[in-house]
Amino acid sequence: MRTIDWNDESDSIMLIDQTLLPAEYKVIECKTLAALCEAIMSLRVRGAPALGAAGGYGMALAARLSSAKDMDGLLKDMQIAARAIKGTRPTAVNLAWGVDRVLHAINDAYDLKGIKNTALSEAKMMADEDVTKNRKMGEFGAKLLEDGDVVLTHCNAGRMACVDWGTALGVIRSAVEDGKQIQVVACETRPLNQGSRITAWELMQDNIPVTLIADSMSGHLMRKGVINKVIVGADRITEDVVFNKIGTYTHSVLAKEHGIPFYVAAPLSTFDLEGWEESVTIELRDENELRFCNGKIMAPKDVKVYNPAFDATPMENITGLITERGIYYPPFLLDELFI
Repeated sequence: MRTIDWNDESDSIMLIDQTLLPAEYKVIECKTLAALCEAIMSLRVRGAPALGAAGGYGMALAARLSSAKDMDGLLKDMQIAARAIKGTRPTAVNLAWGVDRVLHAINDAYDLKGIKNTALSEAKMMADEDVTKNRKMGEFGAKLLEDGDVVLTHCNAGRMACVDWGTALGVIRSAVEDGKQIQVVACETRPLNQGSRITAWELMQDNIPVTLIADSMSGHLMRKGVINKVIVGADRITEDVVFNKIGTYTHSVLAKEHGIPFYVAAPLSTFDLEGWEESVTIELRDENELRFCNGKIMAPKDVKVYNPAFDATPMENITGLITERGIYYPPFLLDELFI
C-alpha cells in the first residue's frame, strides 16, 4: 500500500507505522484528529512529502468529524484543526502546505457537503500528485547517476517519506529501473535511526545493494574514494539554506572538501520563498531520544541534552536541486522555479 492513504469505507486515514520498522510492518488507522497528530509527532508518519499528504488528509478528516450545522461552524472547526496539525512539527513546510491547500480549495464550496467533499477530493489529488512528482524527480535525477556509482544518502527520503516512490531514493530507484548498477551507502541517522531502520529496509525490499554505516563514517569513505555522489531529501528549502535531518550539513562540508557532487531532491512544495535560515524554527525533539535507545539507557539520566531534528546546509555547498520540473544549478534563483 501507499505510505499514507484514505479509507473510503471507514472515513479514516491509513498509514504505515514507521516507528515499528524494520521489525514489524503494521498499518494503523487514524479515526480522530488526535490520533493523526500523535502519529505525526511520534514519527509514525514522517518525511516532508508524506507530511504534506497527512496535512491534507487531516483537514479532510476534520471536516468529516465536525458536528457543525452551518458553514461558519464547520470552517471554524477546520481552522482549529489546521492550527493543531501545523503545530505538531514546525520545521517541515509541507505539513502546513498540505493544510493550507485544502483550506484554499474549500473556498469554492457552497454548503456543508460541498466543503467535506472538496476537502477530501483535494487531499486525494495531492496524494496522487505526490507520486507523479516523485516519478518526475526520479526521471530527471537518474540522469545524474552513472553505472557503477556508489551514492551516500542520509535519513530516509524514500517511499516511506512520501506517498510512494521517494525523493532521494526515488532518484536511485529510477536509475536502477534504467538498468544502472547503483550501490547505496546509508547513514544510520541517529538518534532515531531512520537510515538504518527504514532506508536500509526499503532498499533491501527492492534488492538495491546497500551498506549501512554510522553517521560519523561518511568522511572516511569519501577520503577513501568510495563515494561518488551524495543525494539527500529536504524538509524546507529557503533562499539561503536547505533544512534536512540533523547531520546533513556535516556530509555537505565533507563532500565539498572531497569534490563530491551533493544533490538535494525535493518537490517544489518544500520550497519556502518567503523564509530564510533565521526565520525558521528548528524542531527540538525529546531529550530522552538521546538518553535511551529501545528502552535501554545509553547516557546518564540527568545529562544535559541538545536534540535538534534538523540542520541547515548553505546553498554554496549544494551542487544541484532536483525537482519535478528539472535540475537547478547555482546560482539558485528560487523565484525562477515557479515561473
